[in-house]
Amino acid sequence: MASTPAVHRARRSLVFLLVILAALAGVITLGVFRGDATWTPKLALDLQGGTQILLAAEQTDGQAVGGEQLQQAVSIIRQRVDAAGVSEAEITTQGSQNISVSIPGKADEATLQRIEASAKLDFRPVLATAPAAAPQNPAGGDPAAGSDGTAPTGDPGPVDPDPLPKGAGDPAWITPALQQQFDAFTCGSNAALDTRDRPADRPLITCDDSGAAKYVLGPVELSGDVITDASAQMASTQSGATTGGWVVQITMNQKGADAFGKISTRLYGAQAPQNQFAFVLDGSVLSAPTMQGQILDGRPSISGNFTQESAQALADQLKFGALPIDFTVQSQEDISATLGTSQLGAGLLAGLIGLLLVVVYSLFQYRALGTLTIASLVIAGVLTYLLLTFFSWRQGYRLSLAGVAGIIVAVGFTADSFIVYFERIRDALRDGFSIGAAVEHGWKRAFRTVLASDGVNFLAALILFILAVGNVKGFAFTLGLTTLVDVIVVALFTHPMMALLARTRFYREGHPASGLDPKRLGAVYRGRAQFRAPVVTGKSAGRKNARSRGEAERRQTIAERKASENAGATAGKES
Repeated sequence: MASTPAVHRARRSLVFLLVILAALAGVITLGVFRGDATWTPKLALDLQGGTQILLAAEQTDGQAVGGEQLQQAVSIIRQRVDAAGVSEAEITTQGSQNISVSIPGKADEATLQRIEASAKLDFRPVLATAPAAAPQNPAGGDPAAGSDGTAPTGDPGPVDPDPLPKGAGDPAWITPALQQQFDAFTCGSNAALDTRDRPADRPLITCDDSGAAKYVLGPVELSGDVITDASAQMASTQSGATTGGWVVQITMNQKGADAFGKISTRLYGAQAPQNQFAFVLDGSVLSAPTMQGQILDGRPSISGNFTQESAQALADQLKFGALPIDFTVQSQEDISATLGTSQLGAGLLAGLIGLLLVVVYSLFQYRALGTLTIASLVIAGVLTYLLLTFFSWRQGYRLSLAGVAGIIVAVGFTADSFIVYFERIRDALRDGFSIGAAVEHGWKRAFRTVLASDGVNFLAALILFILAVGNVKGFAFTLGLTTLVDVIVVALFTHPMMALLARTRFYREGHPASGLDPKRLGAVYRGRAQFRAPVVTGKSAGRKNARSRGEAERRQTIAERKASENAGATAGKES
């Protein structure tokens, strides 16, 4: 039998899926041989155990840190740990003065340094800014940059000119070498994480906390300890009327007020971007507002497109980031898994039971067609495993018991997609389509339903991932990932395989074990859209024929009933 366009499309889809699987397996294999990756996903704290660090927070003057300041420190540490690519970490307060940090696996020295470093806020003038785009010449790149053409750090290194520029805001800081490194710099993993590691008397290349813009900043002109308070307030005019917007109001001590008065005088009226001033926390630009006047009283305000929540968040970062909080390591120890292999085994057993129930139902309901469901689930499992292993290697993802639960839940979603597709094929057969046409017609109707269902599931997982923390975030990640895998498998494996199976004699002729048996569908089809009622011979033929006709009528579609009624009415008129 000659190949049809549907068969060609099916074969291309299967080849494309095979390329995806082979590419993932090949990349992981390369990582394993290089010693960077493993053949299995990394496990989270509840399944593997890890390192627990107990930190005591104190101000430099020996005074105790308040509860609100401690919560802000927890938030800063969590951001640092996440930026290091460590997921499923648990960071909580312990008592009124301590912070407990639990990290899956063995914590490396760099991660420990990020955790223990105090929050450091600096004020630097903006020398240059640009959108956070990809490097312009990643192939040639900067000799000091990494192999991918990106700068390996936010520190531009030693500056050439001698003598050095006098003022912190002098554009002469931007040498040709610094400009080349700035052009190659991309936001993300190479953004600075702690300004204490960057010389205060040298320029800094970094990004804002959203990763939307990158900056060349001059040397530090003020440290954050000059801020005595920061709060979110409604913006007001000179007459005292509110404008409806939000601003962040900063209060400085006398030293800060004097220094900031000189800075504002220099920046006010300067050409952009030299009229901007950056607030830098942990090497990331919190805000880089434009100087819109001389501020001599030490009470500058930051305006912009703030909501109440974003203004309060910035105020907290400025207020608490400015505090000279030091962390003393009280203890560091290895901890065992909080749940262990027994709970993991119980979760996997529950998933296996659910999977077996799906298999039994598929075989009972769809006969041999159920084997396609089983094969699709196997392909979905392989693809999910490879993706989890890849993300564990490249993004630091760790699989927790909550993540396992997300995978188990997804088995039901995936089975729903197959059921919708098979039932649409059966409906098309009842409407008189041949098996090949029924597969294509049923796919068009089913795929819209699958996309709508999976779209809702993915949106729910995305919102949960954004809003949640800890293990709940792990559940949302695997739920969203397996939802995408479901769409890929149904489109690139289940439907193409069904299109190829429909060309075999076993399925084309509606074998009783195929799942497309015409008797079970309530009608007997033959050729293209030709139906006849089942014929029964024997002593009780009349009773069996009546039962068969009743079954056939019960399974008729609305279109068939209308067509039958119209045919009867036409015959009556002719007679």
